[in-house]
Amino acid sequence: MLTAVQRAAPGGLRGDHLDIGSGTGDLLRLVADQFRLRSFACDYTDQLMKNPGQKVEIVDLNRAPLPFDDNRFALVTCVETIEHLENFRELIRQIYRVLQPGGVAVFSTPNILNLRSRWRFFTSGFYNLFGPLAIDEANIQSTRGHINPVSWFYLAHALLTAGFKNLTFSVDKYQRRSFLAFPFVALPIYLGDRIVSYRDRETYRALNDRNIDIVRTMNSRDLLFGRTLIVTATKPCGNGLPSGRLRPEQPTA
Repeated sequence: MLTAVQRAAPGGLRGDHLDIGSGTGDLLRLVADQFRLRSFACDYTDQLMKNPGQKVEIVDLNRAPLPFDDNRFALVTCVETIEHLENFRELIRQIYRVLQPGGVAVFSTPNILNLRSRWRFFTSGFYNLFGPLAIDEANIQSTRGHINPVSWFYLAHALLTAGFKNLTFSVDKYQRRSFLAFPFVALPIYLGDRIVSYRDRETYRALNDRNIDIVRTMNSRDLLFGRTLIVTATKPCGNGLPSGRLRPEQPTA
């Protein structure tokens, strides 16, 4: 995660850092030590926080806006949180609002496009870490509380639509067992992708210059084998249109 921040802001960051879904505060400590930013926390409860003296703003992210002023933070992190939300797009718009121009946002979520997850979906209809949900599940922080599987394309689409630019994605590590299955599925993936891309481009007119780079990475090595998806984006300094620029990165671990 820190590597992703460093790549997105090679010149460093100054000001305030907001961690959404702050939990025990581990990421807050790491970021404060590395970048010397002032720490702010936001979560559904303050009972998890272990950093002495760290205040936690308690917010129901499904129903309430972020309780912070516009253009406030130099860095906003949202780690393993959007999969717990009913409407992650509204949170992304809120993050764009509270991020200062030139600021960096970092997201992570389970990568549902890796081969193990795709195979589970093919056989059961459920992605990895997104199994059957109990009705009225109370423990939203468990994997049973993963209610919203968000793939790379739809996360990127939400970010660009909100106004972010310079999207960069990476994964935390490769799942080695996925490499064993790849020789058996490589040809079907390649042929299926060519057929679907042709239909999307020629029949449905769904592909254009703004989204083609995002679509092309759907079967990239990182997304086929990576465990956790990490995405960084910046809020533009000017009033220009959001950019579809994409810079895939290598795994950080």
